[in-house]
Amino acid sequence: MAETTDEIPMLVRGQTWEEMEVGRPGRTASRTVTETDLVNFITLFGFNEPLFWSADHAATAGFEGRLVPGALTYCMAEGLVLQTHLLHGTGMAFVHMDLDVLRPVYVGDTIYAINETTEARAASSGNRGVVSATVTVRNQRDEDVLVYKPIRIIRGAEA
Repeated sequence: MAETTDEIPMLVRGQTWEEMEVGRPGRTASRTVTETDLVNFITLFGFNEPLFWSADHAATAGFEGRLVPGALTYCMAEGLVLQTHLLHGTGMAFVHMDLDVLRPVYVGDTIYAINETTEARAASSGNRGVVSATVTVRNQRDEDVLVYKPIRIIRGAEA
């Protein structure tokens, strides 16, 4: 039996940049967006827009339910990615992102994300790499609702 913490292998370890295979997709777990999620998010971050507070107001703009801000959809998807432990202990920095909202998300929708590495290369200095990905967020009908493209700094194998 191992006696020190260093001798006990971690059950959860993120991938190094060298292990992030370009073109290999991975799917997160799914999560249903609740009314509580919406109310907590819009009150905490000041999204006090009638579009999010009132289903009646959202209906006047052509929406068919309690509309969820794209920012909340992104945050939930990024949380789902982090819960995979892909970056656990290896992620060093989030340096850039492009984001496109493709269709509305409503309270009651269930979302999941598909993370695909699009580039993984050594950084210009240090034992780290620059990893680009495309994260596609889908709803329960497998419709793409949001796509973001993060660029991250990830530890190398020898770090």
